[in-house]
Amino acid sequence: MELIGPYLAACVLLVVAGVAKAVRPGDTARALAALIPLPLAVLAPLVRVGAAVEALVGAAGLVRPSPWSAGLVTVSYLVFAAFVTVVLVRGGPLASCGCFGTPDTPATRLHVVVVLALAGSATAVAAAVPTQWLPTLLAAQPWHGAPLVPASLLCAGLAYLALGRLAEVGAARRLLGITRGPTT
Repeated sequence: MELIGPYLAACVLLVVAGVAKAVRPGDTARALAALIPLPLAVLAPLVRVGAAVEALVGAAGLVRPSPWSAGLVTVSYLVFAAFVTVVLVRGGPLASCGCFGTPDTPATRLHVVVVLALAGSATAVAAAVPTQWLPTLLAAQPWHGAPLVPASLLCAGLAYLALGRLAEVGAARRLLGITRGPTT
């Protein structure tokens, strides 16, 4: 259960990303259009449904960790990693993955690394944690989870930055032709 913190972060990110995509499905629909030849008018409602499922999987995994909920979290992240990998390998136009319902969040290899790490933590939890409610799980942690909760939220925030903001910075650097940082 050493990876429960990153697992909780993974669940929080699924909820945030799912809700964001349900509200703003356009960028994710455009990203999917790079692989699935369907009109955006068809893809957008599908994205909303998928986003709602994503948010529910994250919420279920967060509120009641179990082998099943952690397994679903793992599957969610593996599907996303596969999608990004296929697009990156094909060299397709993916200006935005639509991860968090915002434009200009280009998918990168860093996405794949972070997502696979989150999937790994969910897999470890699926293999190790018995079905229980989050308060019961936290009660078994040192200081009843008081350090675990903020550490998990910090982990989620850092993953959000890696998947969103750092990708935007990288895209801006490529657009401006900046290949290296400033020299001294």
